[in-house]
Amino acid sequence: MRASRLLSLLLLLQNRGRTSAAQLAAELGVSARTVYRDVEALAAAGVPVYAEHGPTGGYSLLDGYRTRLTGLTADEAGSLFLTGLPRPAAELGLGAQVAAAELKLTAALPTPYQEAAGRIRERFHLDAPGWYRRRDDVPHLLTVADALWRDRVVEVRYRRWSPSPKVVSRRLHPLGLVLKAGVWYLVAGSGSPRTYRVSSIVEATVLDDGATRPPGFDLAGWWQRHVEEYERAATAPTAVVRVSPDALRVLPEIFGDRPVTPPDGDGWHRVTIPLDNVAHMAAGLLRLGAEAQVVAPPELVEHMVATIEAMARLYPRSARD
Repeated sequence: MRASRLLSLLLLLQNRGRTSAAQLAAELGVSARTVYRDVEALAAAGVPVYAEHGPTGGYSLLDGYRTRLTGLTADEAGSLFLTGLPRPAAELGLGAQVAAAELKLTAALPTPYQEAAGRIRERFHLDAPGWYRRRDDVPHLLTVADALWRDRVVEVRYRRWSPSPKVVSRRLHPLGLVLKAGVWYLVAGSGSPRTYRVSSIVEATVLDDGATRPPGFDLAGWWQRHVEEYERAATAPTAVVRVSPDALRVLPEIFGDRPVTPPDGDGWHRVTIPLDNVAHMAAGLLRLGAEAQVVAPPELVEHMVATIEAMARLYPRSARD
């Protein structure tokens, strides 16, 4: 532990030049007194470190001195992809590893490249979440990440909103974690992968069972296709239908599971259904009879009215009296 801290101290001085004991203590998460002892240990080991007193003073290395002891640990190497995302790294419990890895990478660069890296850090910052968005609480992210890293099945209780709000239990085979616009998603499934919003997980337990991972699964490629399909579905035309409780029970047999609103004053619900073809949709809705009412779009309403009126004309009023 102390050896790692001494190396971090040395690399800080090498990368940043003159630095005060207070600044070093804050970076390393120790007291100023510990920094004093560590500086003495470096000097005793032959590192040319010296102190400058005064308001702008601090510790510095002798000009021209550089160390090549910049080897990354396994955890630090695994965290390199998060060096530009400090908050997600902290959420995954990798904040310290990211800081150490970035420090060692900077130390390994030639001086001109170090200066360029410093200019980029000073001038560019990535803030992933969108505006006016409350940050998701993800208390089970570390558990899910642990199962993913060790290829273990994770058992979750998950708050599902569609077709009706309720908490369900699932045994998931984790395939990847994706951070999209500040929101964490778990990609999981031993068959066809699905996405689960991590903030909707209310309980998670890592099991001893090994997770099944499809051969050659490409997380980035799969996610890109998923996003494209989702965006196409979001912009596709839809129908809004008001249905009775009796119709709601049989609706999944005709149109599958669909988002449902809470009941209105009459006990009816509104359902949103993808609209691929007006005539096909109308044929399915007619199976529900008077237990369903089309609200939108107007072309589907008109088609339903025209069809029902045509059906009524087939039966003379005398036959109905």
